[in-house]
Amino acid sequence: MDSMHYEIHEYKAGFAKTPIESIREVPLTIHLNGREVVTLLCTAKFPEYLAVGFLKSDAFISNPDQITDLAVKDQGDRLLVEVETCHDPWKGRVMERSITSGCGKGTNFGRNVSTISKRRMGGDIKVKPEQILSLARELHERSTLYNATRGCHNSSLCTPDEILLFREDIGRHNAIDMICGQCFLDDISVNDKMIVSTGRIASEILLKVIRIGVPILISTAVATSFSVELARKTGITLIGNVKDDSFWVYNDKGRIIGF
Repeated sequence: MDSMHYEIHEYKAGFAKTPIESIREVPLTIHLNGREVVTLLCTAKFPEYLAVGFLKSDAFISNPDQITDLAVKDQGDRLLVEVETCHDPWKGRVMERSITSGCGKGTNFGRNVSTISKRRMGGDIKVKPEQILSLARELHERSTLYNATRGCHNSSLCTPDEILLFREDIGRHNAIDMICGQCFLDDISVNDKMIVSTGRIASEILLKVIRIGVPILISTAVATSFSVELARKTGITLIGNVKDDSFWVYNDKGRIIGF
């Protein structure tokens, strides 16, 4: 169940009862080797991909073979995901809980930025402007939960020609973590793919995409200054403010045909 039905009162030159759908919100707590990492607020869809994607994008795990057990427990009003690994994910880690600009939570923002800033994004993918606009339109068309509730973000993993994975959740962080987790666990190659998403491109979103290894990030919203600077340091192609017939290119590195 992605949404709940309610009857409310709506004001339009007077009050009247109106049925609405409100997006479901469930706490999901991640335990790693018996230790609590974080509690995310989500729709409860694809909890195993969300949990593993969060752990991967926050550098707790780097290889699927490190995972020895993965269990999702439904506790009624909340979910618990227990992950066991064969390595010590806490070794050398200083747990600095970061306050991010959106619905996500980071655990060591400074270390992530320092490490990822040294990366240089590869990938031979090329995309045409017409394909960028087409994928953004399709993302909007698939957003049935948003159209029903107005309460979620959407992200997709794409080739220039099609959407391969589509995920929607309360936060854009969660939607991207779901994609990260599925690519990680299902061994989906990403260096020839793009992520097309809704929502502001803040630095924590860009860090997740770079850590996944996707060389192109596209959003229907704008990017923050820190994201632009990180994109130019790492060489990721960053595109934002996608409208019906236009978009902004913050950083390219030769991946957009005709740019």
